[in-house]
Amino acid sequence: MLTPGPGSMPSVNPIVQKAMYNIGRPVGVSLRNGQGVSGVLCNVQNDQIFLLQYLYASQFATFHYRINEIADILPYPSCQ
Repeated sequence: MLTPGPGSMPSVNPIVQKAMYNIGRPVGVSLRNGQGVSGVLCNVQNDQIFLLQYLYASQFATFHYRINEIADILPYPSCQ
């Protein structure tokens, strides 16, 4: 069985890795333009994340953000 040598594995964007790990969890998303958004991370597809965000009253909406617009993704901490 062949194993790939060092450096031969395709590199995965660290933002994509964080997003994949946090699917289904509440996260804060730091955007490159200085803004931040938060919600439940629903999916990662086609170089985008899909984030379920609260609007008002009983309304929620899914927004999508391109991976290249994102500076960081942080999971919500536990309550203390």
